[in-house]
Amino acid sequence: MMNHVSIEGAARRKNPGASLDPVSKAIIEQLQQDGRRSYATIAKAVGLSEAAVRQRVQRLLDAEVMQVVAVTDPLTVGFRRQAMIGIRCEGDIEPVAETLTAMSEVAYVVATAGSFDLMAEVVAEDDDQLLYIINKRIRAIPQVRSTESFVYLKLHKQTYTWGTR
Repeated sequence: MMNHVSIEGAARRKNPGASLDPVSKAIIEQLQQDGRRSYATIAKAVGLSEAAVRQRVQRLLDAEVMQVVAVTDPLTVGFRRQAMIGIRCEGDIEPVAETLTAMSEVAYVVATAGSFDLMAEVVAEDDDQLLYIINKRIRAIPQVRSTESFVYLKLHKQTYTWGTR
């Protein structure tokens, strides 16, 4: 299990003009390397007191600029199939996005411009479960017009270090 810190899009929507000072960025970078890193270790690295780091981290969490979470590798916990599903909708895409967001098998939902209205990342135990999710759950949403599946064969890169550089 890996720990990571992500800079969340929700914070940008809540405060699109928010910018991070170099010290906050350095704290986030420290946590992106190891989400369990102690405040004392971070304090030494960024040149602040442990208390000041603790306060800054809490402010970043409270402002939803970041979150500290455990990230698992789906393959090591029994999920053998991942896919990105491109979804074309009729009418308002928000109800579809909300329905997808509520599905436990859906890890990521984004509204897009281009060929698809929405993209959803699905994590499944196997091909049978993936087929069920696409055919019986996603395609069953009334506003869904069509889907296109992009099955992951091999993950070459996945990072969570954006937002500080």
